[in-house]
Amino acid sequence: MIHRYIEKILRARVYDVAIETSLDLAAILSARYKNIIYLKREDLQPVFSFKLRGAYNKISQLTDEERQRGVIAASAGNHAQGLALAAKKMAIKAHIVMPTTTPEIKIQAVREKGAKTILVGDSYDEAYEYAVELAQQKQLIFIHPYDDPDVIAGQGTIGMEILRQHTGNISAIFIPVGGGGLIAGVAAYIKFVRPEIKIIGVEPADADCLNQALIAGRRVKLKQVGLFADGVAVKQIGKEPFRLLRYLVDSVITVDTDEICAAIKDVFDDTRSLPEPAGALAVAGLKKYIEQKQVVNETFVAIESGANINFDRLRYVSERAMVGEHKEVLFAVTIPEVPGTFLKFCNILGKRNITEFNYRYFDSKIAHIFVGISTSNHEADRRDLIEMLDSEGFDAVDMTHNNLAKEHVRYMVGGHAPGLLNEHVYSVEFPERPGALLKFLTAIGGRWNISLFHYRNHGAAFGKVLMGLQMQIAEKKTFQHCLDDLGFIYEEVTSNPAYSLFVGGKATEH
Repeated sequence: MIHRYIEKILRARVYDVAIETSLDLAAILSARYKNIIYLKREDLQPVFSFKLRGAYNKISQLTDEERQRGVIAASAGNHAQGLALAAKKMAIKAHIVMPTTTPEIKIQAVREKGAKTILVGDSYDEAYEYAVELAQQKQLIFIHPYDDPDVIAGQGTIGMEILRQHTGNISAIFIPVGGGGLIAGVAAYIKFVRPEIKIIGVEPADADCLNQALIAGRRVKLKQVGLFADGVAVKQIGKEPFRLLRYLVDSVITVDTDEICAAIKDVFDDTRSLPEPAGALAVAGLKKYIEQKQVVNETFVAIESGANINFDRLRYVSERAMVGEHKEVLFAVTIPEVPGTFLKFCNILGKRNITEFNYRYFDSKIAHIFVGISTSNHEADRRDLIEMLDSEGFDAVDMTHNNLAKEHVRYMVGGHAPGLLNEHVYSVEFPERPGALLKFLTAIGGRWNISLFHYRNHGAAFGKVLMGLQMQIAEKKTFQHCLDDLGFIYEEVTSNPAYSLFVGGKATEH
């Protein structure tokens, strides 16, 4: 079985359009995890993904008659780009059916390469069904993104390059899994040449089609898949890949969205490149493997499979990365609605770096705060903080792993105040350093009741707080002098329409 693939991989025609990508040492990751970690940089391909290899290898073997008919494929984006470029290189007409959820950057890239794009369905599977039907109607040659021996062989050239580029010991290679074409090709070559090297597949926890198939001993179809890592959002592992993988894969690791986001940041820190979620999947799995196995001084390779990420997703990635790399804990804390309680709460936290602070006055007796806190020892700090807050009479609920809280509630804390507050609202800017927020609240003291508070540390040099205080007009100058003494830049925004429309009280005395 493997011998046939070794021959196909050795003869694969990929380098007419693809390049031999580098195997780069991830120095920062290696130092942090006390292992030698390499990244196979498939994000450096002309289409920023490995998919070019398999697509070109397949169509390069079509007959003249098949090339005249044209080709069609279903793809979440990377196979589409690879096929589009390969078809352009060989002057073949290409049709690409893509899910409507495909990032715009991938859709535009396919169009720029001359292929016709057709957007159908919310997932790869829906696009696939339509593409197969259209291929039959128009007599087009269907180029499968992963369930085809020639495509698998094209992807397998990555394994050949890894062993040529690193001839020393390799403990394991971590490979992202969608439909299975990449891992099947790489595993076939690696296990034939260096069977002692572990092949470890990595999948999103909400799209683990290979993991479920290996557990069941047969291919299973997931009812639904998560779309964050759109490049691997496949409901069922490919038939031909699974035929190989059930014998070649040593294990599969699943990771969640936060872990993927943290891995994107890790790759950026080491390479200054930004992988897409599927592209960072292997790094996320590698980190989890090291943490679970507690291994040191071993050599690992992770395939960075692609970098076609929409720029507007980076905001979400940045928010979730801190939790994913266990550097932030999130709490909902209930405190008495009494002047000075904010300061007491911050004194309990001490000089811990507060990353987020959301609050809105609603009840005259108790207040609910959503707070994020930087941590270096996630589990220990989380337990200590809960015990510390509880000992001071503050009820704290851990929200670190609550997806509803992280995706929605943190941005919805508050709303309109229930009535007249005599509230004055300020936007305050201060230097972003540990203890700055505590210093700020200490200076204010307990003279005024804080009725609105929103703060988020975005890693910039300066942090911004939106805060409302209940005070008389005559007290405003005293408050502003306090800010002047601190050297903080501020602006009163009580009359800003965004405040009055969305968070202001029903009436406000100015």
